[in-house]
Amino acid sequence: MSRYRPPSAPKSAYITKEGADKLLSELKYLWKEKRPQVTDSVREAAAQGDRSENAEYIYGKKQLREIDRRVRYLEKRLEACTVVDRIPNDRSKVFFGAWITLEDEQENSKRYRIVGPDELDHHPDYISIDSPVARALLKKEEGEEVLIRVEGKEKIYSLEDIEYIELTV
Repeated sequence: MSRYRPPSAPKSAYITKEGADKLLSELKYLWKEKRPQVTDSVREAAAQGDRSENAEYIYGKKQLREIDRRVRYLEKRLEACTVVDRIPNDRSKVFFGAWITLEDEQENSKRYRIVGPDELDHHPDYISIDSPVARALLKKEEGEEVLIRVEGKEKIYSLEDIEYIELTV
């Protein structure tokens, strides 16, 4: 049995202005604050002598590798992403960045925002543009019924509201 895993599907290269700002602030925090702190603690642990049995040194080096890995990922991802900071001209249809309200057959409503795959951990109501739900909603208009297939189940939702929020810079 091998450890080979096929590569995951490529992520969409879109991100909202808010998402890009959060990733950039994480990058700045890791590079300017966290990494220097860990570097200092590794330097102090290394000064204590034998590094082969020094748990603080070993753990600190592991932390540095994890920080460096995340910094490299963030730099590459921010460079590859396209920041969507404008509202589309046709606001009657669902596009990237839209807040949408869906209502099911029991009249339960749920509000979502379609964002890039890198922003999902920042807000519980965000859905990725790569998700089946977002793919089914793209270019739909208010009042349309949408058939969404998730995990082998089909459900019909009514698209109740589409809203785009203006960004103030």
